[in-house]
Amino acid sequence: MSRFTRRKFLKASGSTLALSTAGFGFPHIAMSAKKKVVVIGGGVGGTIAAKYIAKGDSSIDVTVIEAKPHHHTCFMSNEVIGGDRDISTIKFGYDKFADHGIKVVQDKAVAIDPVAHKVTTAGGATLEYDRLVMSPGIALKWEAIEGYDEAAAEVMPHAWIAGPQTALLRKQLESMDDGGVVLLAPPGNPFRCPPGPYERAAQIAHYFKHHKPKSKILILDAKDKFSKQGLFMQGYKNVYGDMIEWVAGADTGGGVTSVDPSAMKVNTDFDEYKVAVANIIPPQKAAQIAQDADLTDESGWCPVDLGTFESKKHKDIHVIGDAGIITGMPKSGFAAGTEAKVCAMAIVNQLQDKEPGLNSYANACYSIIAPDYGISVVAVYKLADDRSKIDKISGGLTPSDATPEALRREVQYAYSWFNNMTAEMFS
Repeated sequence: MSRFTRRKFLKASGSTLALSTAGFGFPHIAMSAKKKVVVIGGGVGGTIAAKYIAKGDSSIDVTVIEAKPHHHTCFMSNEVIGGDRDISTIKFGYDKFADHGIKVVQDKAVAIDPVAHKVTTAGGATLEYDRLVMSPGIALKWEAIEGYDEAAAEVMPHAWIAGPQTALLRKQLESMDDGGVVLLAPPGNPFRCPPGPYERAAQIAHYFKHHKPKSKILILDAKDKFSKQGLFMQGYKNVYGDMIEWVAGADTGGGVTSVDPSAMKVNTDFDEYKVAVANIIPPQKAAQIAQDADLTDESGWCPVDLGTFESKKHKDIHVIGDAGIITGMPKSGFAAGTEAKVCAMAIVNQLQDKEPGLNSYANACYSIIAPDYGISVVAVYKLADDRSKIDKISGGLTPSDATPEALRREVQYAYSWFNNMTAEMFS
C-alpha cells in the first residue's frame, strides 16, 4: 500500500463528511406533524447523531436519554492513568444541547417497545419515537473470567468505562511500591478501542520511568496479535527498554482464566502471578438495554444494515457505535462518529420520504506512547456493493522509520483530534 499522508486523509475524510451530509439540505422546515427521534446514549455516537439530525431537519423533535449528568471520554483516559492529564479534562456535560434544539432527559432507558415505538425510563417517563437511535455502548462479560465480577473490579479495576474506574487505577499505581508488577489483561476481539490496552501500558511505563523505575508491566493477552503491534513494540523498546513485556495468547492458553482479588493473584492455564496491580479488561458485548430490547444476536452485539445502521431485528431502530456489528470497521470513537453522521443522514432522508443516500466512512486512531512519541492509523472506507461489509479503500500507519519530529507531531495531532471530537460532541 502506498503511503497515506495526513493531508490525503483530511481531504478524504472531508469528502466523506460532505458526502454524508449532502442530502440534508440545510435548513429544512417540514409542513407535516413533527417527527420524533429518540437517542439512547450520550457518548460519541449518540451526541453526534443527535446534533446532525437536528442540523439536517430542524423540524424533527430530537431527544437524548442519558443516565449520567456528565460523560468521561475513554479517549485520553489513559493519560489520566499515566498521570499526565487531570480527569477533569475528559469530563463533559450536555448543557449546550438546548442551543441546537435538542432535549436531554437525564434518566436511564430501561425498556423499548419496538411495536408501539416507545421508550420507558427508570423514572417512569415514556417517550414515543418515529425513529430510535441506539448508541448505548458496551457491557462487560463478568462471567468470562472466573472470580471477576463487579466487586472484584473494585480491587482489580478494568477502567474500560471511563470515570471512577479510571481514577481508581491511577490511585493504585500511585500507591504501589517501586519494584512491583502491574498486570494488564486485554480481551479477545472484538472489544472497545483495540489499541487502548497497549497505549495504557505505555502510559503506565511513562509514569514508572520517572517515579518507580524498578517496576514492570506484564501484558497477558488473550490474542496473538493486536492493532498497531509493530509500532507499539518498537515504541516500547525505544522509550522504555525492557519495562514492558507482552505475552501472546498462544503462550498462556488464551490469556487470563481466573483471578483471586483477595490474594492479588491472576491465573492462566499454565501459570499463576502475584502482582501489585491488576488491570483486568474482560470481554464485552452490547449494553444491557440492547440485549433487553432483543437487538442482539448470539454474538452479544447488534446486527445492522451497514448503509443506514437500522437494526436487522426491529424496524425503525438504528444501532451505532460500539454496540453494533459494523463489519470492517473497528469499535473506535472516530468510527462511531462517522457511523453517527451516516445514520443521521439516513434518518433525515427517510423521515422526509427520500432514499437514505450514499455513504462513505472514515477512521483515525492515535496512541500516545510518550509525551513526545505518538503513532496513528487512518483509513477511508466504503460500503460493499452487497452491503455485507464496509471495505477499506485507502489508509496507512505512522511509518516505522518516522523521525523524532514526526513522532512529536503525532502527539499534537492526537490532542487536536481530541479537541475536535469533543467539540463536535458537546459544543
